Amino acid sequence: MASPDPDVLLIGGGIMSAHLGAMLKRLDPRLTIEVHEAAAELAGESSDGWNNAGTGHAGLCELNYTPPPAVAGTPVDVTKAVEIFARFEQSRQFWSYAVAHGLAPRPADFIRAVPHLSFVRGEASVAFLRARHAALAAHPFFRTMAFTADREVLRGWTPLLIEGRAAEPVAATRVAAGTDVNFGELSRQLLAWLAVQEGCRVFTGHRVTRLRRAADGWELVVRHAGSGESRPVRARFVFVGAGGGTIPLLQAAGLPVARGLAAFPIAGQWLVCDNPAVVARHFGKVYGPPPPDSGALGGPHLDVRHLHGRRVLLFGPFATWTTKFLHRTGRATDLPASIRPDNVGTLLRTGLHNRVLARFLVQQALQSMESRLRALREFYPEAVAADWRLVDAGIRVQALKQADAGRLSFGTEVVTAPDGTLAALLGASPGASVSANIALQIIQTCFPDRLRTTGGHERMKAMLPTFDFALSQPSADHARHSALIDDRLGLLSSGGA
Repeated sequence: MASPDPDVLLIGGGIMSAHLGAMLKRLDPRLTIEVHEAAAELAGESSDGWNNAGTGHAGLCELNYTPPPAVAGTPVDVTKAVEIFARFEQSRQFWSYAVAHGLAPRPADFIRAVPHLSFVRGEASVAFLRARHAALAAHPFFRTMAFTADREVLRGWTPLLIEGRAAEPVAATRVAAGTDVNFGELSRQLLAWLAVQEGCRVFTGHRVTRLRRAADGWELVVRHAGSGESRPVRARFVFVGAGGGTIPLLQAAGLPVARGLAAFPIAGQWLVCDNPAVVARHFGKVYGPPPPDSGALGGPHLDVRHLHGRRVLLFGPFATWTTKFLHRTGRATDLPASIRPDNVGTLLRTGLHNRVLARFLVQQALQSMESRLRALREFYPEAVAADWRLVDAGIRVQALKQADAGRLSFGTEVVTAPDGTLAALLGASPGASVSANIALQIIQTCFPDRLRTTGGHERMKAMLPTFDFALSQPSADHARHSALIDDRLGLLSSGGA
């Protein structure tokens, strides 16, 4: 006997489906929910611990969120950093709730306290970092941020960056309350909880191959990877959170937002160090300025990671060329197959407007191991080549929209059907870090009736205490709530590295 069709169908078994599914089920326990993941394992693509930086993006160290002012002497604009901090705080709120209520019962497996640092070289960059610190520290969110241009202080913060460095101006900011997050493990814990809830099922090895409108929602065809058998499914609401697989499904759905929509994949690579003697001497996630030709891709960083029960160091990421949309289950034909008459113009305009970025990506893809090591030694002057190996990371698929007229808009964006029966996530960083806020946006747009009831409002307030606050301003109880979150997540006792 066939199972009844679900109210909600989530495509993709990663961080976004995990958050949206768990939040919807807690908001309205009567909802029936299915998750369909094409791969044999959950959260194996962009959410996997090796496929992203694991930075809990809170605007603490990412210099691309606070670009230098166009006019010298004017204050640094910290608006984006404040917004990212507030959205990440909502993720921490939900993770704290998930730990307390058994949705994600093992916080030590997915989050650790790791200091976040920004590091710069040269007089002009030091002056900018000093001004950035002054602008950020004036806001309550960043009051604990420290700044130094003293090499001995820097040696205490992160000795690898100072030892062997030539005489030059250097400076850093540091926030001890940064985090390292294993988004893959967090996804698997949330989805394991969802899978055992009444009316909910989580499938792996099931690929959605068709998505089209129906009178009361959406008709989908799901193919089992092992047997090759396909089955039809109907759902009143569909979320497409399939990473690189999202754009082809949006194109198949025929939504107005998909017209002219194109995709450009950028694969990543890391330099990885497993040498315990080196790993034990680095105590943070250290971000540098973005290269001048890299657009808004972000800067290189040297990170402590906690993966599979051990500490490692990652440096990068380095971009490389691919035509696949997914790291593990993608095909070389993904990019060619996505090109259609309505999006050829989008691709051409984007290429013409971003020739400098295109040249940077080609240079990145063609660089040698020695070139990558030279980039590493700008952070860690005494790096030994034998300690480092190159590994492939995830694939980021940049959505190119017709309306952008060739301009690239990096970041994360939710698109929805006009009637609210479908939502999809486009973009990358800081997506995983702000997944609770993204899930909230989808619920506010597509399930507003659930929030209007007294019970629904109270349940959402329990999950996200600031869901109805202005993001840019801390609540009166921010410090107390933040300390409670730290305690529940085990951040007060995780040692800072």
